[in-house]
Amino acid sequence: MKLNRRIFLQSAAAGGAAMLAAPAIVRAQGSEDEIRVGYLHTLAVDGHIWTADKKGYWKEQGLNPTFTRFYTGLELFQAMVGGSLDMLATGAVVSNFPARGQGKVFLINNVEYATAQLWVNPAMGVNSFEDLKGKQIATSIGTTAHVFLDTALKANGIDPKKDISIVNQRMPDAVTAFMSGAVPAVALWVPFNVQIKKQLPDAKMLVDASKFYPEAAIVGGWAARNDYFDGNKDVLGRVIKAWMPANKDLIEDADASLTALQKDYYSDVPIEDLREQYGAQKLFSTPDWAKMYKDGTVTSWLDRVTNFYVDIGGISNPVMADGYFDPSLFLEQAG
Repeated sequence: MKLNRRIFLQSAAAGGAAMLAAPAIVRAQGSEDEIRVGYLHTLAVDGHIWTADKKGYWKEQGLNPTFTRFYTGLELFQAMVGGSLDMLATGAVVSNFPARGQGKVFLINNVEYATAQLWVNPAMGVNSFEDLKGKQIATSIGTTAHVFLDTALKANGIDPKKDISIVNQRMPDAVTAFMSGAVPAVALWVPFNVQIKKQLPDAKMLVDASKFYPEAAIVGGWAARNDYFDGNKDVLGRVIKAWMPANKDLIEDADASLTALQKDYYSDVPIEDLREQYGAQKLFSTPDWAKMYKDGTVTSWLDRVTNFYVDIGGISNPVMADGYFDPSLFLEQAG
């Protein structure tokens, strides 16, 4: 299917903050229900979106989605809370705003197994965790990369609140700061590592998130605006029904799926790099997810990240995952 897409720049106020986006709008002709979906352009977040688009699964479910690209999960949630989006797909931040009562989680994409990574610059005197003491680390506060960084530092005897200084930047800016020598370390998520490999070949990856799986697993997934969730259960059920065959394609026919995604949605990413992104996530079948929805595994993973946000002072009196994560829609569709 050849897509007719318009790509443009848009900025708007959302929740009192600037919303920076480079939206890619894709409309399925003849659909019924229009939905406004925000996303991050990394395979762990939008792989299911574009697989469903390529295969026509949105249209099959009578959905006409408008997809808007953002660069951090924080911007995504600010836009949704402000009313610009009906729902979103993101990474660790899915455990943040819903814990404040802002959004309901209804679908999990994957475990971000090795998507988060910590890179250092030996030329600036950093070769190990011990070398990080007293140094600056660039990252995007509150994101998957920050959650991972906190875990990695603590696991290696570094106090994130006392021993290092975090420079909070949007991820493209954080990576640029690292490559320019402004900071000796950066915590990022793929595919930003590709830029570093190409432009700073002497840089060193200290660790990725796979080191801490499954105890410190970070899940990414979908959340809907509170009022939209309450009034549109049928639409959300159809979102899940479009997601399920896309998930199956990504698991059972990975090579063909990645080839198609690279051609039409990731044309600026070499197929080898896209395969690396694919390997950095853990996907599970619908029956496996259903089991983890039922036995509390997903809830515990979400709670762990929510507790991180509480620990860093971002949330007071949080709603825990059993109050913001509703597994019933997925379980209903999974049978």
